[in-house]
Amino acid sequence: MSFASLKSKSGKFAKLTQQIENLSKPQGRGPDERLWKPEVDKSGNGYAVIRFLPEPDGEDLPWAQVWSHAFQGPGGWYIENSLTTLNQKDPVGELNRTLWNSGLDADKDTARKQKRKLSYYSNIYVVKDQLHPENEGKVFLYKYGKKIHDKIASAMQPQFEDETPINPFDLWKGANFKIKIQTIGGYWNYDKSEFDSPSVLGGLEDDALEKVWKSQYSLKEFTDLKNFKSYEDLSSRLNIVLNKSTRPVVQTNEEDEELAPLTSPVVKADPPAPTKSGFGAKIKEVEEAGDSPDLSYFAALANED
Repeated sequence: MSFASLKSKSGKFAKLTQQIENLSKPQGRGPDERLWKPEVDKSGNGYAVIRFLPEPDGEDLPWAQVWSHAFQGPGGWYIENSLTTLNQKDPVGELNRTLWNSGLDADKDTARKQKRKLSYYSNIYVVKDQLHPENEGKVFLYKYGKKIHDKIASAMQPQFEDETPINPFDLWKGANFKIKIQTIGGYWNYDKSEFDSPSVLGGLEDDALEKVWKSQYSLKEFTDLKNFKSYEDLSSRLNIVLNKSTRPVVQTNEEDEELAPLTSPVVKADPPAPTKSGFGAKIKEVEEAGDSPDLSYFAALANED
């Protein structure tokens, strides 16, 4: 798609609106330098202004959606992308379904602890970064959760008739997103975050906007098969985490797929190395706070929204 085509689509986002509706239906390395993350000050508050960017050239959507699991068992931590992202069977999903259908409250609690978590990745332009002004005017990838995605959906499909729908990913008719963070109960809260009034990104001319657009990162890699372990490898890791050498086959109906026996040996293992999704940055934060990365870091990751 050419830049001229992108501009001709400005203000038109029916396709993205349909995707928002679809999404609402039930369904070891160091930090990745491409990823931007807001920070909080000593009081636990944070403020930044970003602009969500349109889909990269040759791609259909301005976001990538990834399901993952992050929980601790007797044999260590299980932190893996879920194959359900690719509409494939996933061993944790199958186990959780069996636990939930057992009728036991304890099993339901375990399934809740092991539930999958939803993350999104988008390209952003950093308008204001109080703690790191060197990031301003640059393009990054941004990982965010359901709460922020819900704010995007609300901007595109406002609840009240006096509100005008906007496409936050539009370079010309979109709007800056003001990230306002409060630390509540030890966790970051984004409830006060909001979109500003529509405006051209940075008041830039088209040639500058085109440079921004062309500097974006591909989002396809986040749902590329190479970033997902096989069903067998995930099953093996799950057995290690749960300290189980085998799990019995369970009688199921058509909606509940059978759990095949898993035969990996029981081996105590260290927490897995962080991947490109930004886990390394969180380890660094924990280490700077003086906590053990294999405890506080992974606990924070498991509770990440």
